Amino acid sequence: MVTTGDNGFSPAARRQLEKELADLRAQRDAMAPLVGEQERTGDAADQAEVLDRAEAAAYLERRIADVAAKLEHGGRNSKGLLPDGTTITIRYADGDEEELHIVTIPSEDADAFTVTSDSPLGLALVGAKEGDKITYRTPRGETSATVVTLKPPA
Repeated sequence: MVTTGDNGFSPAARRQLEKELADLRAQRDAMAPLVGEQERTGDAADQAEVLDRAEAAAYLERRIADVAAKLEHGGRNSKGLLPDGTTITIRYADGDEEELHIVTIPSEDADAFTVTSDSPLGLALVGAKEGDKITYRTPRGETSATVVTLKPPA
């Protein structure tokens, strides 16, 4: 069973966010202009490179702020999405059942039974109870399933 901390993230999701934040900061630091770089005028290609680096640095700053805010304010959200660590069993029309695990942030080791809370299936499960029929879009069209079990994280 996956448990979530006070911030709403499972330990694995929190570690992944912390790693992403460290990686983003390292990228930003590696891109930092060398002393005097801003003062050089150079040719148009040099100026274009400085502009490209400034745009990339601005993107990294925005992403760093987003990830840091998630870590600080937690994984709970006002959208009412299912929390990280929720386990659901659904039954398809052909009788096949599948146990799925809800995550807020997909990890590199995610498997076919991991569903993000903001995916079409994750969104279809918001507000659903055991026994409810849900419908959601897939790349092959609309699909329906019945919720067999829905267990929030402990």
